[in-house]
Amino acid sequence: MEFRAGIIIGSGSASFEMLRHLTHRLPIMTTPKWVTNRTQPIAIRDVLWYLSQAAQLPRPVNGIFDIGGPEVLTYEKMMQAFARISGLRKRWIIKVPVLSPGLSSLWIGFVTPVPTSLARPLVHSLISEVVADPAKSVAAIIPNPPQGLLNLDQSIELALSRTTENQVETRWSDASMPTAPWQKAQSDPSWAGETILKDFRETITDATPESIWKCIESIGGDTGWYGADFLWWARGVIDRIFGGVGLRRGRRDPEHLRIGDSLDFWRVEEIIPGKKLKLYAEMILPGKAWLEFRLEDVDVDGKKMQRIIQEAIFSPRGLGGTLYWYSVLPLHAFVFPTMLRNLVRSAKRKDFHKNA
Repeated sequence: MEFRAGIIIGSGSASFEMLRHLTHRLPIMTTPKWVTNRTQPIAIRDVLWYLSQAAQLPRPVNGIFDIGGPEVLTYEKMMQAFARISGLRKRWIIKVPVLSPGLSSLWIGFVTPVPTSLARPLVHSLISEVVADPAKSVAAIIPNPPQGLLNLDQSIELALSRTTENQVETRWSDASMPTAPWQKAQSDPSWAGETILKDFRETITDATPESIWKCIESIGGDTGWYGADFLWWARGVIDRIFGGVGLRRGRRDPEHLRIGDSLDFWRVEEIIPGKKLKLYAEMILPGKAWLEFRLEDVDVDGKKMQRIIQEAIFSPRGLGGTLYWYSVLPLHAFVFPTMLRNLVRSAKRKDFHKNA
């Protein structure tokens, strides 16, 4: 039994990832005429339904069957739907007659993370309309899912649910956690899923874990951000000007944090005492941002030491979000190393005064 489908909507589907990255990165795009070709997208959840039911049939079935969602759409309408659901502005799509499949695949490989070698067969497949043939329907053998087939909007919302719910992978061990089939999995290629940009810093110190954690947990408010406080203040002023919360909220308690606490223009999203602090940015941004601190035991030449990991994570919204990230990288190169260095110094001072 063989199933044939058009575009499968879900993380890891190459055609969906191409649509995702093109729409995110290009507010204005020149496209070949094939964007007006019709296709019948289907949610990966519904594909899995058909596959699971096929495996449970009482006897083997020999045949090729077409499966598709409830809507027949053009690729152009799919990109506009993705932009709308992602909170992006309507995309300007200029269709040109001379863009060959070869040039199209090179362009896709240049502006998106999808490899050119994979983009080429995808582009060739989009030249033809892919609509399920009623004569090859599987409905007589396998019924539709009990809750019905998902339409395009529902399929995209499901694929984006991990980002919408602020669930981004911040490290390998997080990515190995079980995910829903329509969300990005650890085994998916690196170009699959939403774009996640990171600034990763780490250092190893002989400061005690107790002192380090006290410094991490007391960050913000009157303590400040361990250096470059003027830049943090300026970012807060800019945020207030554009209607954001700014830095005026401070913190509930000068020494202790709990999940849900506001912390200047951050909010505590996760805290594991002595191990991890994860903050979610509530400042006005063209995307979503997190700042995370982790503390790990390490052995250096038989001596117990501490590894401090500091990571800024950004999920950009559209091309503007990506440009924003790269425009502030020079500031990151100053602010984040300074923060980590001064945090260690503060922890060592605590150890010194404790032992004095």
